[in-house]
Amino acid sequence: MRPRQTAMQMSPNPNTARTPRRSGGGEANRLLPEDHGVHQWYRFVLSYPPHLVRKYLERFELGPDHCVLDPFCGTGTTLVECKRRGIQSIGVEAHPMAHFASQVKVDWSPDPDELVAHAGHVAHVAKAVLDQDGIEDAPERASGSIGRHRRLRTLPADAMSLLLKNSISPLPLHKTLVLLDCLSRLHDGRCHRHETLALAKAVVCHSSNLHFGPEVGVTPPKLDAPVISAWLTEIGHIANDLRRARTQPAGPAVVHRADARQIAQVIAPRSVDAVITSPPYPNEKDYTRTTRLESVLLGFIRNRVDLRTVKAGLVRSNTRNVYANDTDDRWIAEHSRIQRVARTIEHRRIALQKTSGFERLYHRVTTLYFGGMARHLMELQRVLRPGAWLAYVVGDQASYLRVMIRTGELLAEIAEGLGYEVGHIDLFRTRLATATRAQLREEVVVLRWPG
Repeated sequence: MRPRQTAMQMSPNPNTARTPRRSGGGEANRLLPEDHGVHQWYRFVLSYPPHLVRKYLERFELGPDHCVLDPFCGTGTTLVECKRRGIQSIGVEAHPMAHFASQVKVDWSPDPDELVAHAGHVAHVAKAVLDQDGIEDAPERASGSIGRHRRLRTLPADAMSLLLKNSISPLPLHKTLVLLDCLSRLHDGRCHRHETLALAKAVVCHSSNLHFGPEVGVTPPKLDAPVISAWLTEIGHIANDLRRARTQPAGPAVVHRADARQIAQVIAPRSVDAVITSPPYPNEKDYTRTTRLESVLLGFIRNRVDLRTVKAGLVRSNTRNVYANDTDDRWIAEHSRIQRVARTIEHRRIALQKTSGFERLYHRVTTLYFGGMARHLMELQRVLRPGAWLAYVVGDQASYLRVMIRTGELLAEIAEGLGYEVGHIDLFRTRLATATRAQLREEVVVLRWPG
């Protein structure tokens, strides 16, 4: 069964189809109270909201007989919403930490009481280890004192060098490594992954010195912060959500760790009825920095070789993951509008005498980004069923010397050139540009694959 082709009127011209279906800034992107369950187990700071996914599940008239794909699934927003509605879903994600989070968030199999009991046992053992070092974990007592002055645990030098400086203080890091060691020694396969994800959430949100705004940053270092108690709190949230999940439909979900530009390698031909996703935007946000602390702590990224490997699997959206042998730009070599944007960026760089290595890459990352998306859309055709609907959440950008990049319009033009039909470009919200303070559009590009 396929989504009904009468769900919306098609328009062949994306520039005449920009419709203000929803507007607003941060409010539009916030979690609704009813959406905190499961989604808040671990949520990428740049995630789009579950209510937006629901809107397009309803608009495309998707149900249990359909299969929904999110080829840039991040931390699983689309997958969780599909699972809640009993809809089959497939996620593809190249970043190992985000891939892990999505896998855990669509696994509702652990017994919540067993999870709480085992976590309590692990916490008891970990506190006993800390007691031997004269260290307490009580949140109201974060003095940073170490009674017996034992040497604190730390990460290997290669791993430590990957972290943002002062992103976690020595004492909370020691506690985290003690807890990770106890989780390993007392491993219980029924709940280990959920316990590990809870620790990632607890460390980032409660124990680290990180803060998240437009970019990830570091606050003045705390001498100490709770780790075990914060982790147990997150375990409690997961257990409560698992209890509620047992009363809900649960659509099957699978998550592949793969490159969205090579999606046909992991998904069967003509098996997908709809796509709801948010790819990276062309800007200077290094998506690996946002999750760097937990990626390193959990061993997903151990050194700079690992980091480069992760970046190589991502669509080129910032200058920090551009490499000399990248060739995605050839996919849009004949696209005059994108080439014009790239030339404008380079001409402005020269006029402003900007000469840093990253600034010299601004025009190149622009063409690599849209080339990578073109490559993805071409590959995607192999797995789509005829009549499949697609919704891509993207945002206009002005990160490169304030040259405006109309991401939604350009993506729609690329898709149309590849044989997709363009429905609407719906306004989701507007947001304030960090550099210019101008309002930028965040939009949903709606496509249909005629097959």
